[in-house]
Amino acid sequence: MNRCYVEVLCRHTLQGEIRPVSIIWNNGVEYKIDRILQCCPAASLKSGGAGMRYTCLFNQECRYLFHDHDKWFIEKR
Repeated sequence: MNRCYVEVLCRHTLQGEIRPVSIIWNNGVEYKIDRILQCCPAASLKSGGAGMRYTCLFNQECRYLFHDHDKWFIEKR
C-alpha cells in the first residue's frame, strides 16, 4: 500500500467542517499546515480508497491529505 498514515490535529467549526491544523509524522515531528488550498471528495489515485481530500501547503510543499473512515493518510512518493 502506498499510504503513510499520520496523526492530524484538527479544528471543528460551528458549521460542522473539519479543518486540519497540523500533521504529526510517525517519528513525532509535527508540521503546521500553512494553508488549505482545496477540500473536496476524491479518490486516491496512487493508493486507492476515497474520502475527503485536503490539498495542503506545509513545509514549503503542496501535498494531498486524505481523511478516509476516521483515518488520515498522505500518499507515499
